[in-house]
Order: sequence, then C-alpha cells, then structure tokens
Amino acid sequence: MVFKNLRAIREDRDLRQADLAKVLNVSQNTYSQYENGVISLTAETLIKLARFYGVSVDYLLDQTSDPTPYR
Repeated sequence: MVFKNLRAIREDRDLRQADLAKVLNVSQNTYSQYENGVISLTAETLIKLARFYGVSVDYLLDQTSDPTPYR
C-alpha cells in the first residue's frame, strides 16, 4: 500500500528520503520501500515518524486528512 501522506509531508518540508532514513536509522532504499508500500512500516517506525512530524499515525497511514495528533 502506497502512503500518499507520508511522501507528501516529507516533500512539503523539503526533506529527502535520505534525511528520513537517518532519523529512522535505516538505509535510503528501505525508507523508499516504506513510502512505496513494498515493505510494511512497524509500529515503532510509525510512532517515530509521527513524533518527528508532529502528526497522528492515522494521518501518515492515509486514514484521515487531519494531521492533528491525538492528545
């Protein structure tokens, strides 16, 4: 499954896949595979990305258009 919001938020913030790969401590290729749905995101990875961007996990998974994190 391709996650459009995951790619869009990265591009909106002018970040490269390599930048996010460093944040997650994975290769750029692995991060690319996350965005393209080739390999599944783990819960730990989703939480790291949500905290990094300040958005909800649901937003990253295209389950909502509201990026506001749950409090």
